Amino acid sequence: MSLGMGRFVYTPIMPLMQDQAGLTAQAGALVATANYLGYFLGALLTMLAPRTFRTRTMLRACLVALVVTSACMPLTRALGVWFLLRALSGVASAVVFVIAVNSVLTTPSAIEEGGTFAGAGAGIALSGLLVVWAPFGHAWTAAWWSSAALTAVLTAGAWSLGTGARPAANARPGTPQPRSGRWFVALLVSYFLEGLGYIIAGTFLVAALKQSAPGLADTAWVLVGLAAIPACVLWAGLSRRRPRQVLLPVVLALQAVGVALPVLSSSGAAALVSAALFGGTFLAVGMIVMPIGARLGVQRSVAVLTVAYGLGQILGPLLVTPLLDQGYGPALLVGSVIVAGATAVAALLGVRCPRFATAPAESTPVHPAVRETV
Repeated sequence: MSLGMGRFVYTPIMPLMQDQAGLTAQAGALVATANYLGYFLGALLTMLAPRTFRTRTMLRACLVALVVTSACMPLTRALGVWFLLRALSGVASAVVFVIAVNSVLTTPSAIEEGGTFAGAGAGIALSGLLVVWAPFGHAWTAAWWSSAALTAVLTAGAWSLGTGARPAANARPGTPQPRSGRWFVALLVSYFLEGLGYIIAGTFLVAALKQSAPGLADTAWVLVGLAAIPACVLWAGLSRRRPRQVLLPVVLALQAVGVALPVLSSSGAAALVSAALFGGTFLAVGMIVMPIGARLGVQRSVAVLTVAYGLGQILGPLLVTPLLDQGYGPALLVGSVIVAGATAVAALLGVRCPRFATAPAESTPVHPAVRETV
């Protein structure tokens, strides 16, 4: 949950910063990109230097960094300092995420797999509640300080988290894994497009709803986090009964619709449905994609997929920045179209790729590559 707070709290606070701290839409996109760049760099560091960055000492240092970087945001109005703080928060978020996922994803339990990703959803919901309830006032400075305080409380649950992967129960070592480079390329393209498209909504959804449905904007972000909690467990359970590459285009299609809804309708119902669809899919995509890549037998597939996804996150806000003078609607439409493209590629994968990625039983082992999930 501390990860969800540290990484995503900027989204509901950004409109407050625009109203009270002089943050422009273009500058807001730049600060958002800093966090995505930091997350990308943090993931690379955990991959290239695991002995340094996958330790309990580093975990605790990064948990502290999530608190400190949030607490320091209100101390300045310098765009360069905000950029640096959000970049450092991104690095810390990546390290915490890698260690957390590595500690549980080698178990075949749908509840544990889904619960790991759902924790980020809970952090998102809490970040939105801070703005809705405004326990310390409606100032942007109070929002950052309260988020730092809550992040500090949440770090207690992760302070003693183990850093090593646990072996899956009843795993069958040596299970042959199919190899198919061309299908991995299709998966890579789809996941890159997802990173490129989803992050546009992840960055600007609240700000867009402030324009189209101002009374529901903050509530919608809370709903994003709340929807992610049961959805991650649900999709994890479905992936035990259906091939993951068949589920993937379904999840992506739902997300594309959710991203476009606030543009197609300014009603409160559309805003809430959009939030529920977005929250119910964006964390689940990564949870579904990683085992597909591992079972395709491509070396270090998870790391390669994460690099592609991270690059998409960096480029997404920059891609739509020239459109922000026209409001956030055009940006969301671009994001929806990109996710629709990811859906099309994933649909090809689901139809043509051999269905080896089904994991119907608790005895199905998790491929060792999943242990490097970033």
